[in-house]
Amino acid sequence: MANRFCIRLSTCFIGAALSVFAAPTAKVSPPLSSTVAQAASSDLAAIPRAVDQTVECELLVVGGGLAGTATAYESLKAGRTVCMTELTDWLGGQISSQGTSALDEAKRQRELLFYAKGYNELRRRIERKYKQLNPGGCWVSVSCFLPKDAHELLRRQLREAAKEGDGELKWFPSTVIKDLKLSPDGRMIEGAIAIQHSPVPGTPPLNTEPLSYSIEEAYRYEDSERFLKQIIRFVPKPPNEKEVELARPADWYVVDATETGEVIVLAGVPYRLGLDFRSHLNPSSPVLSQDPYCTQGFTYTFAMERTEEPQTQTMPLYYPDYEPYFSYERRRDNINYFDFVFTYRRIWASRPRSKERVFGVSAPKPGDISMQNWTWGNDYRPGTEQDNLIYSHQQLKDQGQLDPGGWMGGLRPETLRRGEENAYSYYYWLVAGETDSQLGEGIKQPNPNHRFLSGFDMPMGTAHGLSKHPYIREGRRIIGRPSYGFVDGFMINEIDISKADFRDEFYSSTLSERMFSQLWWSLAGLETIRVIENRTPPEEISRRTRSTIYPDSVGIAQYAIDFHPCMTMSPPEAPGNTERDGVRRAHGQAYPGQIPLRAMIPQNVDNLLIAGKSIATSTIAAAAYRVHSFEWSVGAAAGTTLDFVLSQGILPQDLVDDLPRQEPMLEELRKRLERNGNPTAFPDTSIFNLDWEDWRVW
Repeated sequence: MANRFCIRLSTCFIGAALSVFAAPTAKVSPPLSSTVAQAASSDLAAIPRAVDQTVECELLVVGGGLAGTATAYESLKAGRTVCMTELTDWLGGQISSQGTSALDEAKRQRELLFYAKGYNELRRRIERKYKQLNPGGCWVSVSCFLPKDAHELLRRQLREAAKEGDGELKWFPSTVIKDLKLSPDGRMIEGAIAIQHSPVPGTPPLNTEPLSYSIEEAYRYEDSERFLKQIIRFVPKPPNEKEVELARPADWYVVDATETGEVIVLAGVPYRLGLDFRSHLNPSSPVLSQDPYCTQGFTYTFAMERTEEPQTQTMPLYYPDYEPYFSYERRRDNINYFDFVFTYRRIWASRPRSKERVFGVSAPKPGDISMQNWTWGNDYRPGTEQDNLIYSHQQLKDQGQLDPGGWMGGLRPETLRRGEENAYSYYYWLVAGETDSQLGEGIKQPNPNHRFLSGFDMPMGTAHGLSKHPYIREGRRIIGRPSYGFVDGFMINEIDISKADFRDEFYSSTLSERMFSQLWWSLAGLETIRVIENRTPPEEISRRTRSTIYPDSVGIAQYAIDFHPCMTMSPPEAPGNTERDGVRRAHGQAYPGQIPLRAMIPQNVDNLLIAGKSIATSTIAAAAYRVHSFEWSVGAAAGTTLDFVLSQGILPQDLVDDLPRQEPMLEELRKRLERNGNPTAFPDTSIFNLDWEDWRVW
């Protein structure tokens, strides 16, 4: 029998050899029918044997990325008992297991350090760790660092939060949620079944093979030649005497902080996936009906080191299949293209740094380490029903993944594998290739003085050298509950944040006359009522120059609407393939935005809250609501909100169900967030302030 132990305030593991570091459609109305997963089994009859452990929680946080970590951070400081599961064995998601350890931040927001308190604390810990904020000396960010360090920094941050608030963290790495137990009416999640895997004794440690080799095995109950399984049941922690007197409507809460929205599928709530249909709210969309197959590209990151001497470079057998895709992207004058890409996300600069300057940073030298995350490189961008990574609702249904006990993670393993091959091939192209799909001949030159970094002590912490999990830019996105002004369900849309020039001829010529008028009526700001009543023509309307302001904002977000579009044909690496036409039209600057609580509350299920990239946004808005500081802010909002509603004996929707009328308890929640150092609005946000030109991303 595997050892079982739990350390209060720290880490909970089940299994022998686990450790903190290495254990390696057309438009529809109402949109309830847009995509609604079938609910999970209500009796969990599909479990093949007795569970190995039952664990009690006040909050079950599914997903240990930045949003999940931030949720736990605030909950622990409030004294709550938090269970957190994560597919990999690292906390941090983007900055650790996904390898994108270069903080994406907007310039003005960074200058003011106007972030959630816990995110600022993380930045300080990075700086203390390295004696500087940017140990990589990269130029894409003011902070590029080693992914392997991020997990330990966050683990300590959570441990200290638990100590400060007398909370308890029960941390379950290498663990996935397999099934949910729903109440008879489907309104409450009463329990969850998880599977934790560990290597069979005598076999290699976790993170020896890339994710595609183990993803399906992680969701199977049965032991295999490679993995031992522990079945865990999560249930609500019984309330104390004071909480019993409250007659709380929910005994606990589940938070979906997964990368692709797994819990929203299992819970059977409405969501959308892929490109949204064109409307006056999302006028830049290139499609007239929902396209669930075209999501943003995913990326297996890796690290490479510059060396004194040329290294022997071995061409992968499959390299010729992927070579036609790779490119330096666009022509740039008088630069060393390779150094441009190498220093872009350099995560370690050897000491002493070179005195020579390139692209505003020190020139690369032997010993420097670069993390690669490049659009026409290791980005893998499928976009058809033959190769999409995140299965659509219909595909899940056809495969039986929506049946009781049928959930297998909702990802296509073959596409994960091809993404891994693409990443290995991109490295070989960087060091040995001489072709360029976008720039033609004579640009790409070999650069053999480099080595691919693989091993458990290397930046990615894997024997294979790729990140433990691909960087996911976009997953499933809930449709919020119907509310005032949102009869089909709440959603943040393109026009709520975009700085796009909607005077461009594209919009007047592409949108119907009615839709074009609706677009400009929606952009009229304080004049909206007047222009609608007067049927003012669009050419006479002055647009507002700010984002939408939400009375229920519980967090902040700012980044550009930044697209890595899917490719047109399958497979993505096909010679001559192009990006899906029109997707980049929405690409560009965005105003500082807010995170409304309504975007975090799903339909149908009352004790489920959404954190991370699965909040209610359109695909265009999601392209801005996906970076590091947003994930922390939405997680901080989730943790604070759930502590608040548990204390008050109410449900999250009770805080917003009377909007736009005054909601006193909502105001109290927002004040608590602000007191705790978690902003709910940017400085000087008001309907009268239209001067936001200084708030640029780049």
